[in-house]
Formats: sequence, structure tokens, C-alpha cells
Amino acid sequence: MVAPLLVFAIGNESRGDDALAPLLVRQLQSEDTGAKIEFIEDFQLQVEHVTDLLGRSAVLFVDADMSCDAPFHLSEIAAAQDHSYTSHAMTPFALLHTFKQVYGADAPTSFLLRIRGYGFELGESMSDEASVNLELATAEVCSWLARRPQMHSPCTS
Repeated sequence: MVAPLLVFAIGNESRGDDALAPLLVRQLQSEDTGAKIEFIEDFQLQVEHVTDLLGRSAVLFVDADMSCDAPFHLSEIAAAQDHSYTSHAMTPFALLHTFKQVYGADAPTSFLLRIRGYGFELGESMSDEASVNLELATAEVCSWLARRPQMHSPCTS
């Protein structure tokens, strides 16, 4: 059986603040989710990830972003064709668009959590500012999950 919620972390721990999404997901993974949430980590979205969306009620994409306001931005997103669909790395919007093309149906309700990062150089450590943003974003995800009683929140009180 497929877990109703997919939380997809996009990021590379070797690139400073790009570790934000994997670290958030691992924090959530450390708790029991009652098989209601599946967690996936990858460096980038690929066209093959369209199959991971099948059978879901909702998808939460999590990514570090140096262009969003601190500490984070959480929003519902919709399918949109962009230039990433022809490259080796896709945006969440393009992945949702591809889902509709492949399966002839709308993708699951999807959200994007962009966590403000500052440095993404190979070999860098996570910045202090990003660490604070991670803590605040994790609290927001816990609150977001708590508002969805059909999901078993992995967050402890």
C-alpha cells in the first residue's frame, strides 16, 4: 500500500545550505508515522520521479532556496510546463505537469516548502542562519501535518 502523503526532500548535504531539505526530512523520519507518510530524498527531481506521485493524497516538496524570504515559504503549487522539463533536473511544477501528460490525470494536491539558504558551495557547512530557518520550517511542517488529521504527524509535542 502506498502512503497517502509523500514528503520529497531535494538537496545535497555536501553543498552547505542545500542540506536543509534532507535534514528536515530526517528529523521527521526519526519518529513513527504509522505508514501514512513516505519520505524520499534525492539531489534533484528527475522525470522518473513521476511514478512516486502515483496513489498519493498529497505531496510536500521541500527544497533549499536562496531567493525566498527568510525563514521559509510554504505554498500550494500546480502543474506548469517550464524549461526544466527538457533537462536532467526538473522543478516540482514541471514534475506535476509531466504527471498529467503521462497519466492523463491531475497530480495529487502538492505543496512546496522553500527554506531560505545562503551558501551552496561544495564542501561548505550549513550556515547559522540556515540552521535557524530549518528549525522554524520544521515547526511549520509539524503544524501543517497536525492540521491534516488523516496524516499521522511524526512530530512530538
